Amino acid sequence: MTDASPQFLTVGADERRIAVRVTEGVSTVRKPGVLWCGGFLSDMRGTKAEALAEWGVRAGRQVVRFDYSGHGESGARFEDGTISRWAEEALAVLEAFTKGPQIVVGSSMGGWISLLMAKALAKRKKSKRLAALVLIAPAPDFTEELMWKAMPEDVRNTILTEGVWYRHSQYGPPQPVTRGLIEDGRANLVLGTPFAVGCPVRILQGVADPDVPWQHAVRLSSCLAEDDVVLTLIKDGDHRLSRPEDLERLVAAVEEVGGH
Repeated sequence: MTDASPQFLTVGADERRIAVRVTEGVSTVRKPGVLWCGGFLSDMRGTKAEALAEWGVRAGRQVVRFDYSGHGESGARFEDGTISRWAEEALAVLEAFTKGPQIVVGSSMGGWISLLMAKALAKRKKSKRLAALVLIAPAPDFTEELMWKAMPEDVRNTILTEGVWYRHSQYGPPQPVTRGLIEDGRANLVLGTPFAVGCPVRILQGVADPDVPWQHAVRLSSCLAEDDVVLTLIKDGDHRLSRPEDLERLVAAVEEVGGH
């Protein structure tokens, strides 16, 4: 893998500077590229994103990765981030750096972002830009279903009165959860009624995931009743699904929906 400096894309009225890395495909056979959408407080240099980029080099397939605003190498403050802003950035990267159908790979929060992207493209009559979705421990609606509903009353009050609460994280420093994130999340909920994304969906979910219960993935699958959906439950899998065998499953899922 090359460690070349990222390219930057300016997004939004406040001109957020979004870092993007592109692994150029060199295959003579035209096949869908891959767009990586990472998780909450993760970045495009993580194990799964790097594994996909390395696969892109081997397979001659374009792989595009980016960091949301407030994440990784991108600009802006994390505390100003919302689902709407991050979804806007993902769509902007798709439109600026890719051509033709893409396999969107969404990890955790990136799964929610991927679904919002599918809805936005459908509204613009551009659904053919999606070849497939590959979702890893997808966490649609997590701000409401997995955060707010699980929070004690005192934590909710802190968020409402102070605007932010810092949640302990086993993956790094305490995570700021802002009132803006919670309230904006409610405007982007997708699990209330069935909807179609119009392309194949492959979901990889660890049964031992402590952050996103496997039942959450089952609920998402039931909402995608019109689509070709395959849910793979990995009995001993955690939230990250970054072990060698998990990375093999990820690459296999991408190849299955996008051709070898």
